[in-house]
Amino acid sequence: MAWLDALRGLAALTVVFEHSLEPLLPEARLPVKVVFDPGWFGVMVFFLVSGYIVPASLERRASLREFWISRFFRLYPLFGIAAAAMALLALAGWDDPHIWWTSRPVSLVLGHLTMLQNLLYMPNLLNVLWTLSYEMAFYLLLTAMFTLGVNRKSITGALGFTAAALLGAGALPVALLSAGGSGRMLTVALVVTTLTAAGLTAAIRGSGAVRHVGAIVIGLTVLALLAVNQSYPGPWQGLLILATMFAGTVLYRAEQRELSWRQAGWVALVPVAGIWLARDDIGTQTATVAAWLTFAAGLALRHQRMPRVLAWLGLVSYSVYLLHPLLLEWVEWFWPEPLAVPLHLRIAALAFVVTLLLVLSALTWRFVEAPAQRLAKRLTSADLTPPGSKATVVRMGADEVS
Repeated sequence: MAWLDALRGLAALTVVFEHSLEPLLPEARLPVKVVFDPGWFGVMVFFLVSGYIVPASLERRASLREFWISRFFRLYPLFGIAAAAMALLALAGWDDPHIWWTSRPVSLVLGHLTMLQNLLYMPNLLNVLWTLSYEMAFYLLLTAMFTLGVNRKSITGALGFTAAALLGAGALPVALLSAGGSGRMLTVALVVTTLTAAGLTAAIRGSGAVRHVGAIVIGLTVLALLAVNQSYPGPWQGLLILATMFAGTVLYRAEQRELSWRQAGWVALVPVAGIWLARDDIGTQTATVAAWLTFAAGLALRHQRMPRVLAWLGLVSYSVYLLHPLLLEWVEWFWPEPLAVPLHLRIAALAFVVTLLLVLSALTWRFVEAPAQRLAKRLTSADLTPPGSKATVVRMGADEVS
Protein backbone atom coordinates (compact mmCIF):
# COMPACT_ATOMS: atom_id res chain seq x y z
CA MET A 1 0.00 0.00 0.00
CA ALA A 2 3.01 2.31 -0.20
CA TRP A 3 1.64 3.71 -3.45
CA LEU A 4 -1.30 5.18 -1.51
CA ASP A 5 1.12 6.88 0.85
CA ALA A 6 3.02 8.26 -2.15
CA LEU A 7 -0.20 9.69 -3.58
CA ARG A 8 -1.14 11.25 -0.25
CA GLY A 9 2.29 12.84 0.08
CA LEU A 10 2.05 14.33 -3.41
CA ALA A 11 -1.49 15.59 -2.75
CA ALA A 12 -0.51 17.22 0.54
CA LEU A 13 2.40 19.11 -1.01
CA THR A 14 0.19 20.29 -3.85
CA VAL A 15 -2.33 21.73 -1.40
CA VAL A 16 0.50 23.45 0.48
CA PHE A 17 1.67 24.99 -2.81
CA GLU A 18 -1.85 26.24 -3.54
CA HIS A 19 -2.21 27.95 -0.17
CA SER A 20 1.31 29.38 -0.33
CA LEU A 21 0.57 31.35 -3.48
CA GLU A 22 -1.51 34.12 -1.92
CA PRO A 23 0.82 35.05 0.99
CA LEU A 24 4.09 34.45 -0.85
CA LEU A 25 3.58 34.50 -4.63
CA PRO A 26 0.35 36.41 -5.26
CA GLU A 27 1.45 37.48 -8.72
CA ALA A 28 1.50 33.80 -9.76
CA ARG A 29 -1.78 32.74 -8.12
CA LEU A 30 -4.24 33.75 -10.83
CA PRO A 31 -2.08 32.68 -13.80
CA VAL A 32 -1.58 29.25 -12.19
CA LYS A 33 -5.19 28.67 -11.14
CA VAL A 34 -6.56 29.74 -14.52
CA VAL A 35 -4.87 26.78 -16.19
CA PHE A 36 -4.57 24.33 -13.28
CA ASP A 37 -6.07 24.41 -9.78
CA PRO A 38 -3.49 22.68 -7.55
CA GLY A 39 -5.76 22.72 -4.51
CA TRP A 40 -8.58 20.93 -6.29
CA PHE A 41 -6.09 18.42 -7.69
CA GLY A 42 -4.75 17.68 -4.21
CA VAL A 43 -8.09 17.18 -2.51
CA MET A 44 -9.45 15.05 -5.35
CA VAL A 45 -6.45 12.72 -5.02
CA PHE A 46 -7.10 12.59 -1.26
CA PHE A 47 -10.76 11.72 -1.85
CA LEU A 48 -9.89 8.97 -4.33
CA VAL A 49 -7.44 7.48 -1.83
CA SER A 50 -10.02 7.61 0.99
CA GLY A 51 -12.64 6.01 -1.21
CA TYR A 52 -10.21 3.28 -2.18
CA ILE A 53 -9.04 2.23 1.27
CA VAL A 54 -11.49 3.32 4.00
CA PRO A 55 -14.41 1.02 3.01
CA ALA A 56 -11.93 -1.85 2.74
CA SER A 57 -10.84 -1.10 6.30
CA LEU A 58 -14.43 -1.26 7.54
CA GLU A 59 -15.24 -4.46 5.65
CA ARG A 60 -12.06 -6.22 6.76
CA ARG A 61 -12.81 -5.43 10.40
CA ALA A 62 -16.54 -6.12 9.95
CA SER A 63 -17.07 -4.09 13.12
CA LEU A 64 -18.53 -0.61 13.29
CA ARG A 65 -17.19 -0.20 16.81
CA GLU A 66 -13.61 -0.88 15.70
CA PHE A 67 -14.04 1.28 12.61
CA TRP A 68 -15.20 4.32 14.56
CA ILE A 69 -12.56 3.93 17.27
CA SER A 70 -9.96 3.85 14.51
CA ARG A 71 -11.45 6.87 12.75
CA PHE A 72 -11.76 8.86 15.97
CA PHE A 73 -8.14 8.38 17.01
CA ARG A 74 -6.97 8.91 13.46
CA LEU A 75 -8.70 12.28 13.00
CA TYR A 76 -9.47 13.98 16.29
CA PRO A 77 -6.20 14.24 18.28
CA LEU A 78 -4.35 16.24 15.63
CA PHE A 79 -7.56 18.03 14.68
CA GLY A 80 -7.87 19.24 18.27
CA ILE A 81 -4.26 20.41 18.41
CA ALA A 82 -4.53 22.30 15.10
CA ALA A 83 -7.81 23.93 16.18
CA ALA A 84 -6.32 24.97 19.53
CA ALA A 85 -3.26 26.40 17.79
CA MET A 86 -5.46 28.39 15.44
CA ALA A 87 -7.46 29.74 18.38
CA LEU A 88 -4.21 30.86 20.03
CA LEU A 89 -3.16 32.66 16.85
CA ALA A 90 -6.50 34.47 16.86
CA LEU A 91 -6.08 35.46 20.49
CA ALA A 92 -2.59 36.73 19.70
CA GLY A 93 -4.01 38.91 16.93
CA TRP A 94 -2.33 37.01 14.09
CA ASP A 95 -5.65 35.97 12.60
CA ASP A 96 -9.05 37.59 12.33
CA PRO A 97 -11.66 34.87 12.96
CA HIS A 98 -15.12 35.01 11.48
CA ILE A 99 -17.53 37.22 13.43
CA TRP A 100 -19.73 34.20 14.13
CA TRP A 101 -17.07 32.87 16.50
CA THR A 102 -18.12 35.76 18.73
CA SER A 103 -21.86 35.75 18.09
CA ARG A 104 -22.46 32.00 17.55
CA PRO A 105 -19.69 30.20 19.48
CA VAL A 106 -21.80 27.26 20.70
CA SER A 107 -23.07 26.45 17.21
CA LEU A 108 -19.62 26.63 15.65
CA VAL A 109 -17.94 24.57 18.37
CA LEU A 110 -20.65 21.92 18.09
CA GLY A 111 -20.34 21.90 14.31
CA HIS A 112 -16.58 21.43 14.48
CA LEU A 113 -16.85 18.68 17.09
CA THR A 114 -18.98 16.68 14.66
CA MET A 115 -16.66 17.67 11.78
CA LEU A 116 -19.80 18.48 9.80
CA GLN A 117 -19.34 22.25 10.06
CA ASN A 118 -19.05 22.70 6.29
CA LEU A 119 -22.40 20.96 5.81
CA LEU A 120 -23.93 23.13 8.51
CA TYR A 121 -23.10 26.37 6.69
CA MET A 122 -20.44 27.36 9.22
CA PRO A 123 -17.08 29.06 8.63
CA ASN A 124 -14.16 26.66 9.07
CA LEU A 125 -11.72 27.48 11.85
CA LEU A 126 -8.92 26.44 9.48
CA ASN A 127 -9.51 26.81 5.78
CA VAL A 128 -8.60 23.17 5.07
CA LEU A 129 -11.16 21.69 7.47
CA TRP A 130 -13.93 21.77 4.87
CA THR A 131 -12.65 18.53 3.34
CA LEU A 132 -13.05 16.72 6.66
CA SER A 133 -16.79 17.39 6.52
CA TYR A 134 -17.00 15.36 3.33
CA GLU A 135 -14.79 12.65 4.81
CA MET A 136 -17.13 12.48 7.80
CA ALA A 137 -20.19 12.38 5.52
CA PHE A 138 -18.57 9.47 3.65
CA TYR A 139 -17.87 7.58 6.89
CA LEU A 140 -21.45 8.06 8.03
CA LEU A 141 -22.86 6.89 4.71
CA LEU A 142 -20.57 3.85 4.79
CA THR A 143 -21.85 3.09 8.28
CA ALA A 144 -25.44 3.26 7.12
CA MET A 145 -24.77 1.13 4.04
CA PHE A 146 -22.77 -1.46 6.01
CA THR A 147 -25.53 -1.77 8.60
CA LEU A 148 -28.20 -2.19 5.93
CA GLY A 149 -26.08 -4.70 4.02
CA VAL A 150 -25.73 -2.62 0.86
CA ASN A 151 -22.13 -1.51 1.37
CA ARG A 152 -20.98 -3.27 -1.80
CA LYS A 153 -23.26 -1.15 -4.00
CA SER A 154 -20.34 1.14 -4.74
CA ILE A 155 -21.14 1.62 -8.42
CA THR A 156 -24.66 2.68 -7.46
CA GLY A 157 -23.23 5.16 -4.96
CA ALA A 158 -20.76 6.64 -7.45
CA LEU A 159 -23.29 7.00 -10.26
CA GLY A 160 -26.09 8.09 -7.94
CA PHE A 161 -24.11 11.01 -6.55
CA THR A 162 -22.90 11.86 -10.06
CA ALA A 163 -26.48 12.02 -11.31
CA ALA A 164 -27.47 14.15 -8.30
CA ALA A 165 -24.61 16.56 -9.05
CA LEU A 166 -25.64 16.85 -12.70
CA LEU A 167 -29.34 17.28 -11.99
CA GLY A 168 -28.83 19.56 -9.00
CA ALA A 169 -26.22 21.89 -10.48
CA GLY A 170 -27.59 25.40 -10.30
CA ALA A 171 -30.85 24.21 -8.76
CA LEU A 172 -29.98 22.95 -5.29
CA PRO A 173 -30.29 25.51 -2.47
CA VAL A 174 -27.41 26.55 -0.23
CA ALA A 175 -27.91 26.65 3.54
CA LEU A 176 -31.65 26.00 3.31
CA LEU A 177 -31.65 24.63 6.85
CA SER A 178 -29.05 26.74 8.66
CA ALA A 179 -29.71 30.20 7.23
CA GLY A 180 -31.98 32.53 9.15
CA GLY A 181 -30.22 33.62 12.32
CA SER A 182 -28.11 32.29 15.16
CA GLY A 183 -31.02 30.51 16.85
CA ARG A 184 -31.86 28.55 13.74
CA MET A 185 -28.25 27.57 13.15
CA LEU A 186 -27.94 26.32 16.73
CA THR A 187 -31.19 24.36 16.42
CA VAL A 188 -30.02 22.68 13.22
CA ALA A 189 -26.61 21.88 14.76
CA LEU A 190 -28.27 20.35 17.83
CA VAL A 191 -30.74 18.32 15.76
CA VAL A 192 -28.03 17.02 13.40
CA THR A 193 -25.74 16.14 16.31
CA THR A 194 -28.54 14.35 18.15
CA LEU A 195 -29.69 12.41 15.09
CA THR A 196 -26.16 11.43 14.14
CA ALA A 197 -25.21 10.37 17.67
CA ALA A 198 -28.44 8.44 18.16
CA GLY A 199 -28.12 6.77 14.78
CA LEU A 200 -24.52 5.75 15.42
CA THR A 201 -25.35 4.42 18.87
CA ALA A 202 -28.20 2.35 17.46
CA ALA A 203 -26.11 1.05 14.55
CA ILE A 204 -23.13 0.12 16.74
CA ARG A 205 -24.83 -1.14 19.89
CA GLY A 206 -28.36 -2.02 18.79
CA SER A 207 -29.65 -5.19 17.21
CA GLY A 208 -32.11 -6.13 14.49
CA ALA A 209 -34.56 -3.41 13.58
CA VAL A 210 -32.97 -0.91 15.96
CA ARG A 211 -29.70 -1.06 14.01
CA HIS A 212 -31.53 -0.58 10.73
CA VAL A 213 -33.49 2.38 12.04
CA GLY A 214 -30.24 3.95 13.25
CA ALA A 215 -28.66 3.42 9.83
CA ILE A 216 -31.63 5.01 8.07
CA VAL A 217 -31.51 8.02 10.41
CA ILE A 218 -27.79 8.48 9.69
CA GLY A 219 -28.24 8.15 5.95
CA LEU A 220 -31.18 10.53 5.69
CA THR A 221 -29.48 13.14 7.89
CA VAL A 222 -26.31 13.17 5.78
CA LEU A 223 -28.17 13.12 2.48
CA ALA A 224 -30.33 16.05 3.59
CA LEU A 225 -27.26 18.10 4.49
CA LEU A 226 -25.58 17.26 1.18
CA ALA A 227 -28.72 18.15 -0.77
CA VAL A 228 -29.69 21.50 0.72
CA ASN A 229 -27.21 22.77 3.28
CA GLN A 230 -23.70 22.88 1.83
CA SER A 231 -21.54 25.97 1.73
CA TYR A 232 -18.10 25.94 0.14
CA PRO A 233 -17.28 24.74 -2.51
CA GLY A 234 -20.92 24.37 -3.61
CA PRO A 235 -23.71 21.80 -3.99
CA TRP A 236 -22.60 20.05 -7.17
CA GLN A 237 -18.96 20.01 -6.09
CA GLY A 238 -19.88 18.40 -2.77
CA LEU A 239 -22.02 15.75 -4.42
CA LEU A 240 -19.27 15.05 -6.94
CA ILE A 241 -16.79 14.65 -4.08
CA LEU A 242 -18.96 11.85 -2.66
CA ALA A 243 -19.22 10.33 -6.15
CA THR A 244 -15.42 10.44 -6.38
CA MET A 245 -14.97 8.63 -3.08
CA PHE A 246 -17.41 5.90 -4.06
CA ALA A 247 -15.60 5.68 -7.40
CA GLY A 248 -12.38 5.02 -5.48
CA THR A 249 -14.17 2.14 -3.73
CA VAL A 250 -15.24 0.73 -7.09
CA LEU A 251 -11.62 0.74 -8.25
CA TYR A 252 -10.62 -1.11 -5.09
CA ARG A 253 -13.27 -3.75 -5.72
CA ALA A 254 -12.07 -4.19 -9.29
CA GLU A 255 -8.46 -4.51 -8.13
CA GLN A 256 -9.59 -7.15 -5.61
CA ARG A 257 -11.58 -8.92 -8.38
CA GLU A 258 -14.89 -8.37 -6.63
CA LEU A 259 -15.95 -6.59 -9.83
CA SER A 260 -14.73 -6.83 -13.40
CA TRP A 261 -12.79 -3.89 -14.78
CA ARG A 262 -15.52 -3.60 -17.39
CA GLN A 263 -18.09 -3.03 -14.66
CA ALA A 264 -15.76 -0.62 -12.89
CA GLY A 265 -15.42 1.34 -16.14
CA TRP A 266 -18.76 2.99 -15.42
CA VAL A 267 -17.05 5.25 -12.88
CA ALA A 268 -15.32 7.02 -15.76
CA LEU A 269 -18.58 8.97 -15.87
CA VAL A 270 -17.60 10.64 -12.58
CA PRO A 271 -14.65 12.69 -13.92
CA VAL A 272 -16.50 13.25 -17.19
CA ALA A 273 -19.36 14.80 -15.23
CA GLY A 274 -16.88 16.88 -13.23
CA ILE A 275 -15.31 18.20 -16.42
CA TRP A 276 -18.70 19.10 -17.87
CA LEU A 277 -19.93 20.78 -14.69
CA ALA A 278 -16.72 22.86 -14.55
CA ARG A 279 -17.02 23.82 -18.23
CA ASP A 280 -16.45 27.48 -17.41
CA ASP A 281 -13.37 26.75 -15.26
CA ILE A 282 -10.41 25.34 -17.17
CA GLY A 283 -8.27 25.18 -14.02
CA THR A 284 -10.75 22.87 -12.29
CA GLN A 285 -11.13 20.76 -15.42
CA THR A 286 -7.41 20.16 -15.82
CA ALA A 287 -7.04 19.49 -12.10
CA THR A 288 -9.82 16.88 -12.24
CA VAL A 289 -8.23 15.12 -15.20
CA ALA A 290 -4.79 15.24 -13.57
CA ALA A 291 -6.09 13.84 -10.27
CA TRP A 292 -7.69 10.85 -11.94
CA LEU A 293 -4.66 10.20 -14.16
CA THR A 294 -2.37 10.45 -11.14
CA PHE A 295 -4.46 7.96 -9.19
CA ALA A 296 -4.60 5.65 -12.22
CA ALA A 297 -0.80 5.84 -12.52
CA GLY A 298 -0.42 5.00 -8.84
CA LEU A 299 -2.79 2.05 -9.23
CA ALA A 300 -0.87 0.80 -12.25
CA LEU A 301 2.43 1.05 -10.33
CA ARG A 302 1.05 -0.41 -7.08
CA HIS A 303 3.39 -3.40 -7.19
CA GLN A 304 6.47 -1.27 -7.79
CA ARG A 305 8.73 0.00 -5.03
CA MET A 306 7.83 3.59 -4.14
CA PRO A 307 10.45 6.25 -3.30
CA ARG A 308 10.88 6.28 0.47
CA VAL A 309 10.55 10.04 0.65
CA LEU A 310 7.09 9.93 -0.96
CA ALA A 311 5.98 7.09 1.29
CA TRP A 312 7.16 9.07 4.32
CA LEU A 313 5.35 12.18 3.10
CA GLY A 314 2.20 10.12 2.88
CA LEU A 315 2.69 8.94 6.43
CA VAL A 316 2.81 12.52 7.73
CA SER A 317 0.39 13.94 5.14
CA TYR A 318 -2.41 14.57 7.65
CA SER A 319 -0.05 16.66 9.74
CA VAL A 320 1.19 18.48 6.65
CA TYR A 321 -2.38 19.16 5.63
CA LEU A 322 -3.60 20.49 8.98
CA LEU A 323 -0.50 22.38 10.10
CA HIS A 324 0.51 24.32 7.00
CA PRO A 325 -2.27 26.96 7.34
CA LEU A 326 -0.88 27.84 10.78
CA LEU A 327 2.56 28.60 9.36
CA LEU A 328 1.09 30.56 6.47
CA GLU A 329 -0.94 32.65 8.92
CA TRP A 330 2.35 33.66 10.50
CA VAL A 331 3.74 34.59 7.05
CA GLU A 332 0.68 36.75 6.31
CA TRP A 333 1.04 38.51 9.65
CA PHE A 334 4.76 39.10 9.10
CA TRP A 335 4.40 40.20 5.45
CA PRO A 336 0.94 41.73 5.01
CA GLU A 337 1.99 43.15 1.63
CA PRO A 338 3.97 40.36 -0.06
CA LEU A 339 4.45 42.21 -3.35
CA ALA A 340 6.51 44.79 -1.46
CA VAL A 341 8.98 42.04 -0.51
CA PRO A 342 11.72 41.03 -3.00
CA LEU A 343 10.93 37.80 -4.84
CA HIS A 344 14.09 36.02 -3.73
CA LEU A 345 13.18 36.58 -0.07
CA ARG A 346 9.70 35.21 -0.61
CA ILE A 347 11.06 32.11 -2.33
CA ALA A 348 13.50 31.62 0.53
CA ALA A 349 10.61 32.01 2.98
CA LEU A 350 8.62 29.37 1.09
CA ALA A 351 11.53 26.93 1.36
CA PHE A 352 11.84 27.71 5.08
CA VAL A 353 8.10 27.22 5.66
CA VAL A 354 8.09 23.86 3.88
CA THR A 355 11.15 22.69 5.80
CA LEU A 356 9.69 23.77 9.14
CA LEU A 357 6.37 22.18 8.19
CA LEU A 358 8.01 18.82 7.50
CA VAL A 359 9.90 18.97 10.81
CA LEU A 360 6.73 19.81 12.74
CA SER A 361 4.81 17.10 10.88
CA ALA A 362 7.45 14.53 11.77
CA LEU A 363 7.10 15.53 15.43
CA THR A 364 3.29 15.49 15.45
CA TRP A 365 3.31 12.12 13.72
CA ARG A 366 5.66 10.67 16.31
CA PHE A 367 4.15 12.23 19.42
CA VAL A 368 0.47 12.67 18.48
CA GLU A 369 -0.69 10.62 15.52
CA ALA A 370 1.25 7.39 16.03
CA PRO A 371 0.50 7.13 19.80
CA ALA A 372 -3.18 7.84 19.14
CA GLN A 373 -3.32 5.09 16.52
CA ARG A 374 -1.52 2.65 18.81
CA LEU A 375 -4.10 3.42 21.49
CA ALA A 376 -6.87 2.78 18.98
CA LYS A 377 -5.34 -0.59 18.10
CA ARG A 378 -5.14 -1.53 21.76
CA LEU A 379 -8.77 -0.57 22.30
CA THR A 380 -9.99 -2.46 19.27
CA SER A 381 -7.94 -5.56 20.08
CA ALA A 382 -8.90 -5.65 23.76
CA ASP A 383 -12.04 -7.68 23.15
CA LEU A 384 -10.24 -10.10 20.84
CA THR A 385 -7.16 -10.86 22.95
CA PRO A 386 -7.63 -13.79 25.37
CA PRO A 387 -6.64 -13.03 28.97
CA GLY A 388 -2.95 -13.62 29.57
CA SER A 389 -2.03 -13.87 25.90
CA LYS A 390 0.54 -11.66 24.25
CA ALA A 391 -0.72 -9.03 21.85
CA THR A 392 0.51 -9.31 18.30
CA VAL A 393 2.29 -6.27 16.94
CA VAL A 394 1.10 -5.42 13.45
CA ARG A 395 2.66 -2.77 11.26
CA MET A 396 0.19 0.00 10.51
CA GLY A 397 -0.93 -0.27 6.91
CA ALA A 398 -2.21 2.42 4.60
CA ASP A 399 -5.79 1.89 5.74
CA GLU A 400 -4.76 2.76 9.30
CA VAL A 401 -3.36 6.11 8.23
CA SER A 402 -5.83 7.05 5.52
